[in-house]
Amino acid sequence: MEARSPRELEARNYLEKHRIMELLNYLTSALLFFRPEKPRQYLISILERLRIAKIAGVALPFFMDNSNIAAMFEMLDSSNRGTISLTQYKEALKTLGLCTADEVFEDDGHGIPFEKFRHEVNKRTLEIWSAF
Repeated sequence: MEARSPRELEARNYLEKHRIMELLNYLTSALLFFRPEKPRQYLISILERLRIAKIAGVALPFFMDNSNIAAMFEMLDSSNRGTISLTQYKEALKTLGLCTADEVFEDDGHGIPFEKFRHEVNKRTLEIWSAF
């Protein structure tokens, strides 16, 4: 592993501190989920809603509501067991831009139930928006 320059380390720290990569992943996921006709305007509107929500102290914008989360879980739980595998869970979070490829999850062998999935999607989304 080669040594990083102070400038590269400074840049990486800045991106991590402000959760820029998570925001970009989340915005990209929103674009792919909704596929708006005017993607730039759509991104501007999301960021503007975020700015207004922060100023007004109101709920932050989410592109996945509970019905979307439930639909995604149902697609993953095709055998209707009420749980999804840890691999499915991690891939879903990555697809939504809510985790990194190198994030480590602990497998308790019981699978992930809907409530945990819904809670984590909402919690991680809120963490991303709250960083701004």
